[in-house]
Amino acid sequence: MKLFNMDVHQIHSFNFPTPIRFGPGASKELADYLKNHSLSRPLLVTDGTVSQLSFFKSIQQDLEQKGLSVKVFNEMHKNPVKSDVLKGGEAYHETDRDCIVGIGGGVALDVARAIALRVHHKRDLFDYDDLIGGDKYVTEEVPHFVTIPTTAGTGSEVGRSAIISEDESKKKRILFSPKLMAKMAFADPLLTMELPAFVTAATGMDALTHNMEAYVAKNFHPMCDGIALEGIRLIADSLEIATHKPDVESRSKMLLASLMGAVAFQKGLGVVHSLAHPLSSLLDTHHGLANAVNLPYGMRFNYEGCENRFDQMADAFGLGNKQGNRVVEHLFEMNDALNMPIKLSSIGVTDAHIDELTELAEADFCHPNNPRPVTKEDFKMLYKEAL
Repeated sequence: MKLFNMDVHQIHSFNFPTPIRFGPGASKELADYLKNHSLSRPLLVTDGTVSQLSFFKSIQQDLEQKGLSVKVFNEMHKNPVKSDVLKGGEAYHETDRDCIVGIGGGVALDVARAIALRVHHKRDLFDYDDLIGGDKYVTEEVPHFVTIPTTAGTGSEVGRSAIISEDESKKKRILFSPKLMAKMAFADPLLTMELPAFVTAATGMDALTHNMEAYVAKNFHPMCDGIALEGIRLIADSLEIATHKPDVESRSKMLLASLMGAVAFQKGLGVVHSLAHPLSSLLDTHHGLANAVNLPYGMRFNYEGCENRFDQMADAFGLGNKQGNRVVEHLFEMNDALNMPIKLSSIGVTDAHIDELTELAEADFCHPNNPRPVTKEDFKMLYKEAL
């Protein structure tokens, strides 16, 4: 099978800017990579589900068989909070680790990255919140940090930030620094082959949201625009296959599209993420699912004034030339084909939640980059439309 001009059964190297080893079996290189960098005591950071899966145990066993001392940290919430990170930092010191390997989806990789920050930075964790200029305090070195994604959604494996919530209020904070980029990402599509259909679809729609919101975000970044359009094209080609009849090619395309979305959204995100984040905070909704439900409504809100951009996205979706007015309808059709809900009421939202969701959405950090300003009244209207 061919993807672009590359054999999807081979392992390839590229940097953007994170060094990436991409291809089936890439994760098997981890032990030799660590040994070649004189690292022998990794803290494997993952979630409770992944830590019980056969491929994770195989990675752990391979490390141990090659003489590395392995400790696993898997204590984290579905939407990670500050106390998860603090426990992970304690585990790093108490077990005398010398590097961190994040293995999992966005939650595990965000927690791993935040632990990497925490190890040598002792201020209150949220003093480092990028939204209040906290990146200026990221002055110390961080442990050697490696990422291995197991979903094709957030693209956190190539990110520079972690989203962590306050324990009580669930307010989301952003920990950011170029120092938090992984030294190496092993992107192995075989680790995604056995994902359940729901997780594949939800994380895939998360990746699509990243690419679409980045493309229409108001900031100027033509390189991100090109990456986002190609990410949309890859998802259009592969998400339904990866969900219902997965093969290596479809899983490879989705993993690449996820990487692309994470690179592209350094340009910014928008209204869809600001609608989705409160659902995770208030109702513990899976982030990808929250994005999937809200994506058509947020994009419909953005259409006016972005007609040319929607035409370009329509072409990437394969809808034809100058067909931007069909994009929103196509998003509803995608959700239906993936067995994703198209109404908030299907995921437990009621009219009683609308006011609190609206307050949280207005305070969210993503919508200032939206191409169209979003008011409190707009958020309430969008939630009611989606209900």
